[in-house]
Amino acid sequence: MTTYRQGQGYRIKLVTSDPDNAKVGQVWYNSTELKIKGKLSIPATWASGGNLGTARSALSGCGTQTAGLGFGGNAPPPTNNPVGLTEEYNGSSWSEQNDLNTARVGLGGAGTQTAGLAFAGRLAAPPSTFKDETEEYNGTSWSEQNNVGTARINCAGCGSQTAGLAFGGEAATGNVGVTEEYDGSSWSEQNDLGTARAVLAAAGTQTAAVGFGGYISGASALTEEYNGSSWTASNNMGTARYALAGSGTQTAALAFGGSPGGVTTTEQYDGTSWTTTTSMATGRRQLGSANASPSTASLAFGGATPSASNATEEFTGSSEPVRTFDVS
Repeated sequence: MTTYRQGQGYRIKLVTSDPDNAKVGQVWYNSTELKIKGKLSIPATWASGGNLGTARSALSGCGTQTAGLGFGGNAPPPTNNPVGLTEEYNGSSWSEQNDLNTARVGLGGAGTQTAGLAFAGRLAAPPSTFKDETEEYNGTSWSEQNNVGTARINCAGCGSQTAGLAFGGEAATGNVGVTEEYDGSSWSEQNDLGTARAVLAAAGTQTAAVGFGGYISGASALTEEYNGSSWTASNNMGTARYALAGSGTQTAALAFGGSPGGVTTTEQYDGTSWTTTTSMATGRRQLGSANASPSTASLAFGGATPSASNATEEFTGSSEPVRTFDVS
């Protein structure tokens, strides 16, 4: 390479094409494009999105940041009743759709905005019955399907409408590690989680999932990976918590929110260990997430702050783009 000197005396490299392995902070002049370019580092951020139409906690969700789906949950005072409300997010605002057939709180979710899956939950506060209903969403309405094998509340869910995964939660007997797979028609029981727990979060697919956090006798930082057959322990989260949310894949997951209190901490999982990234603006628990989103573009909505919230936040992961500098 030769050296190109600007009028102000700054030295940058003269190249005919952009470097393949440019480092953050590196600047060069591309003589083919006649542009000064450089590689930047942009940190991860949480930004406000459009509010849910109805504030609620203990809801579920699926989809992506620009095509999200939120459903069920607990309405705010004075009613405090379970709702079947369903809303779609288009990347900027929410619109109400047809309700779930069975209104409930603490339900699991998986899939996409046009092919969603809702399962389990509970009608109201104890001592009401735990639910085993499963419903599928087609982008317009919900239809009843075969029930999960174990009725429960606050289980984790991930995967798709035709290859869903449900695990953990609280049943009539207490916390369970029960894992079930859904094939688009019915559920089949698989090997249990290594540690039974409730109000945990999930990311990934039916054959490559990760479950993290949850409540045992207190907040947990445990992480386990599922390979389509059995669970294995992985490295713990940095912050023990329950009633949190997650998104992404088994090798690129995001964990955010939770309890005790209203946790703002956000952590990223690379398939081996967790690292802390930028915090949420508003700490909350029992929130919904677009769990099919990549970990670099997630969506958090609703939850308790401690009262039921309608707030939505969008996560954008850190990046190292090559940018053209305006020197005009």
